[in-house]
Amino acid sequence: MHKNWKISELPPVDFKRSVPEVDEVLLNILWNRGLQSPEAVRAFLSDEIDSALSFDLSANGSLVFYNPFLFRDMQKSVDLIIKHIKAGNKIIVYGDYDADGVTSSAVLAEALITLHAQVEVYLPDRVSEGYGLNNQALKQLKDNGAELIITVDNGIRNKAEVEYAQSIGLEVIITDHHVLPETKEELPDCLIIDPADKSDTYPWPYLAGVGVAFKLVLAVLSQSKLEAEQKRLIAERSLDLVAVGTIADMVSLLGENRSLVKKGLDILNQNRRLGLREIFKTAKIAIDKPLEAWNVGWQLGPRLNAASRMGHANSAFALIVAEKENEAKELALELNQRNQERQQITENIIKQVEEQVDPNNLPQIIIGVAQEDQFWNEGVVGLVAGRICEKYHRPTLIITRIVEEAEMDKEQEQILATKVSYKGSGRSIEGFNLIEAVESCSEHLDKYGGHPMACGFSVDDVNKLHNFKEAILEIAKKKLTPEMLIPQLQLDAELNFANLNLDLVEKINTLAPFGQHNSQPKFASKELRIDDIVLMGSEKQHIKLRLSSLVSSEANSFWAIAFNSSADYRDLRIGDNIDLAYYLDINDFNGRRDVQLKIIDWQSSASVKN
Repeated sequence: MHKNWKISELPPVDFKRSVPEVDEVLLNILWNRGLQSPEAVRAFLSDEIDSALSFDLSANGSLVFYNPFLFRDMQKSVDLIIKHIKAGNKIIVYGDYDADGVTSSAVLAEALITLHAQVEVYLPDRVSEGYGLNNQALKQLKDNGAELIITVDNGIRNKAEVEYAQSIGLEVIITDHHVLPETKEELPDCLIIDPADKSDTYPWPYLAGVGVAFKLVLAVLSQSKLEAEQKRLIAERSLDLVAVGTIADMVSLLGENRSLVKKGLDILNQNRRLGLREIFKTAKIAIDKPLEAWNVGWQLGPRLNAASRMGHANSAFALIVAEKENEAKELALELNQRNQERQQITENIIKQVEEQVDPNNLPQIIIGVAQEDQFWNEGVVGLVAGRICEKYHRPTLIITRIVEEAEMDKEQEQILATKVSYKGSGRSIEGFNLIEAVESCSEHLDKYGGHPMACGFSVDDVNKLHNFKEAILEIAKKKLTPEMLIPQLQLDAELNFANLNLDLVEKINTLAPFGQHNSQPKFASKELRIDDIVLMGSEKQHIKLRLSSLVSSEANSFWAIAFNSSADYRDLRIGDNIDLAYYLDINDFNGRRDVQLKIIDWQSSASVKN
């Protein structure tokens, strides 16, 4: 699909002069990340935190983060937890089934167990229970002796469930990071730790669920009677999971999240945790060089999420807390197999959805619905929505059918669905607030939730589903302009080949870890000549282009590479003049280090518009 290239604006000259020690290319990137003061730039590059708001559990500067007691209910939560630990009461860490929820549960449970708490972890089933607290589970937990429920990565919208828990004698602490309900009256009436609460005083509102759990751990440890070195080791030990959950949940990697992930990747690369080490081996994730955020986001995170998409999240939790090698190996194999199954199922559903899509007559919003003979795995419909949304650059809703009641057709020897409900998941594009649109049609839904770029919902009746589809299509027609439906490729800067060198690439790499709101910088270089073309791979699926500048006789030439997409470049010939969008990388091979470009997009030189 054609993309409009847009090169970011340069920062003002006065701003550049205010930070003379920072490379100009880096300064352009940081300015367009929203870091538009000398103080913000220096804090980003040095990972500094305002000393008036900081907290160092280690007492040696190795674990400096925002003070967890800046949360309004943190001290009361710590007091309540300590009370239950001293009484020997059973504490339940009630998590979510995704990678953030699983890592959150492990971080909190491991720390509390070290403090001799009686702890169990409960992760709901994605299909039968769904997201958040549910009364049946709460009743079962109480019957089994629970006295305190601590949620991680969920609970902020479970007012009724919290009331039920309290009515049967459970105390509740909510730790979450999701957006609060619109009114205070809709909030659960219990202790709440949620950085998204604008009325609270915590300075960084974008923590992942695992980040919030970690802040609670820091607070509890700080008031324990352990030696200072023990406190540091317990906190440091969990930072690998903090990095995994934060990256996998795709929250902002600016601010405190950047510090958490940087320190967490350092711990992750020490390969201390048996379960993660085994899944790296099983998935053939190379650990001979440092793991980066993309390894977590694209290789590890999907395998942890596959547990609940294809079965139950308990296997992902068991893997990351495993202490026996045989158990870790078995669980790693299981998750890897589930991920392969998830990939195959996802591809099959995408094919079925695309049969419903006319690429020559795309609607403003794509709505794919499972047909009468289709029951798509509800654990992967969000992934399908994301893939379709990315391919066609349209907000996308994927809706599967759920069998509520069934009976056997004895003659045909098959099960017939007699009552069907529907569950959907959506993904959006920049500029179209999906949850706002869904909320506008909520009279046709039974349940919904999400944020501007993603949503989930359920409908119990086909007529209501039809009305919902009609309503949201009308909203999309009004809100989405033709310009919004053309994908934009935002580029950080235009670079001259004469200025490309290893020093520049290494400076850019200091901006890592890359992720949400701090994406790997994208660059453009114009008027390049193709001097050579090399196809690689067993099926010639990769392509390398040797490129040199047409406008600078002093410029070097460089190899640019595209993996698994040689078909997209089949029309190129040696001697062609192109403009290139790319990432800067270093090819480190046989002791030789060279600048290498990773291709994002290309256009004939005359076609690029600023």
